[in-house]
Amino acid sequence: MTEDAQTLRRLSGTAELRHEGERTPLDTLEGSEAERGVDITRVRAQTGLVPFAPALANTAATDSAITYLDGERGILRYRGYSIEDLAERASFVETAYLLINGELPTPEEYDAFSWALSEHSLLHEDMKRFYDGYPMTAHPMAILSAMVNSLSTFYPEAQDALNPEERERTIVRLLSKLRTIAAFAYKKLHGQPFIYPQNHLSYCGNLLHMMFALPTEEYEVDDELVQVLNQLLILHADHEQNCSTHTVRTVGSAQTNLFASISAGINALWGVRHGGANQAVVEMLEQIHADGGDVQKYINLAKDKHSSFRLMGFGHRVYKNYDPRARIIKDAAYRVFDKLGIHDPLLEIALKLEEAALSDSYFTERKLYPNVDFYSGLIYRAMGIPTNFFTVMFALGRLPGWIAHWKEQIEDPSMRITRPRQLYTGPEGRTFRPLAERG
Repeated sequence: MTEDAQTLRRLSGTAELRHEGERTPLDTLEGSEAERGVDITRVRAQTGLVPFAPALANTAATDSAITYLDGERGILRYRGYSIEDLAERASFVETAYLLINGELPTPEEYDAFSWALSEHSLLHEDMKRFYDGYPMTAHPMAILSAMVNSLSTFYPEAQDALNPEERERTIVRLLSKLRTIAAFAYKKLHGQPFIYPQNHLSYCGNLLHMMFALPTEEYEVDDELVQVLNQLLILHADHEQNCSTHTVRTVGSAQTNLFASISAGINALWGVRHGGANQAVVEMLEQIHADGGDVQKYINLAKDKHSSFRLMGFGHRVYKNYDPRARIIKDAAYRVFDKLGIHDPLLEIALKLEEAALSDSYFTERKLYPNVDFYSGLIYRAMGIPTNFFTVMFALGRLPGWIAHWKEQIEDPSMRITRPRQLYTGPEGRTFRPLAERG
């Protein structure tokens, strides 16, 4: 925990639950940013009632010192630092260190951390054979999840999640090796030979080199693309208690090793309602382009309650304001397209969609503003990354956040295994009849 981190402030008996004439006092809780909550941990024991919150949408399942998100005001901070400052001034490696360890690294800590990431970038040679078993049609997220889970067989000492030294080694190993796993998956799906990491390259430079270099020609890492990739990964590095992060924490609550916990998070991110959103945006833009590029037609369809068309990349489960990451990523899109000299009609359609939606009361009244997914897919597309690989890039960015939440939970002495309750709606007690008597 950082020096500035605070524990929850408890205000005893400041709320109450009324049920069948009885009043049950409840404590309210206050976080460091004045967020308020009600402690319902003893409601069932005191009243027999089970709090009901589908999808945990209105329930704080944990307290955390990692990320602060205010969807109403469009604020996102990692360990107290604004996303705008980090995206503009920090590297992805610095941001990963911050999320995992609670503080930005000193120069000495940064050098040691970077060196460790370089030292652990290679995969065991036996793992290369696993790629041979996947068909060319395999989705890269399936490969990513399976390969991460397989790491636990090569590092059995990682099973001891409560050992601080092994935990730190495992964290560095995974943070370094995931980019190699991802790059090898990219090469497998393109039928190209694997390119080994180069220790003299930066974290993001190494990823680009392993993905796009060929043994037949020289490949020069472009500093501008490295900078943009740093920003993209930083913007995706954490986002509070989202589906995949909650999955990592749920699996980790059983004291499951880091590799298995992150593998579960990757599978959660794979879902089209979560990490697949930027792919859906590009597919939507391609649909509009193929239909003649009539933006207003699709704006009207999005507003038509009888239409199945959805405007992808607009709105967010949490943000009820402009996603702060979207502004940063929009500027990055311009830089990439200018750098590569690309004229992409999909970018023009995206800009027209944004302009039309932001000037239409239907969208503004519903607070449907562009989110981070709206432009990220276009940038990856411009960099030569295929659509089905977008979610892999998302996973690479989200990895430090997943690790930070797993570590925070494992190191919490009050940690309990996640075990929510339910309200049963099935049949009541039934009498069993032997097979011969049924029919």
